Amino acid sequence: MEISHIIPHVEALIFASDKPLTSAEITELVNNALGFIEDRASQEQIDAAIEGIREKYAAEFYAFELRQSGGGWQFLTKVDYHKTVALLNGDKFIKRLSTAALETLAIIAYKQPITKSEIEAIRGVNCDYAVQKLLEKDLIIISGRNEDAVGKPLIYATSKSFMDYFGINSPDELPKINEVLMEELVKATSVAELTAEAEAHTEAGSEERRKQDDSPEITEWAVESVELSAEQDNEAAPAEA
Repeated sequence: MEISHIIPHVEALIFASDKPLTSAEITELVNNALGFIEDRASQEQIDAAIEGIREKYAAEFYAFELRQSGGGWQFLTKVDYHKTVALLNGDKFIKRLSTAALETLAIIAYKQPITKSEIEAIRGVNCDYAVQKLLEKDLIIISGRNEDAVGKPLIYATSKSFMDYFGINSPDELPKINEVLMEELVKATSVAELTAEAEAHTEAGSEERRKQDDSPEITEWAVESVELSAEQDNEAAPAEA
């Protein structure tokens, strides 16, 4: 079986699927679609086809790429175009979440597996409603119980839908907290530097104006103006009887 004959079918399957497809799923679908019985496409051939497609869309002039995400292969918009796509979609999925739900989701993502009481200890408030909303939206799952804690409370983790949405294969691929904090620090530093620069510019302008006001030419002109005004007042004053 020629790889060149397989590639278009693999590409079409991944493109049309509404969920990530594993290599094994693609192999089965290709063989079923083409009716292969004796000359079936092997797993190695499918993997080679996938690699060929991945390399093809890695080129700069494509706005999307083939990536492993959520345990399978799917086409995803490249990072450089995320903001552009957000203008179209408006980040509807995440924008429907409240601030409390987003905070809860972030805690679960970075601390999973985690119990509700542990989440509340971090947030400092009750999180029943936020957890329920995240479960309804299939962003988190109940992954089991903490057998070592009193009452064996439920423990929560992010779901496959969460990984699909953020284009990652596991929570390990989430940005490290220190990297996020450093990025925010850089942003804050940049703003602070711009503010300091603006203030310095303003102070420099004020100092320059003060120097101009105190210059000998200005002072001499002011004295002459006062003396001239006094002479004019004396000439205009009526003589005493």
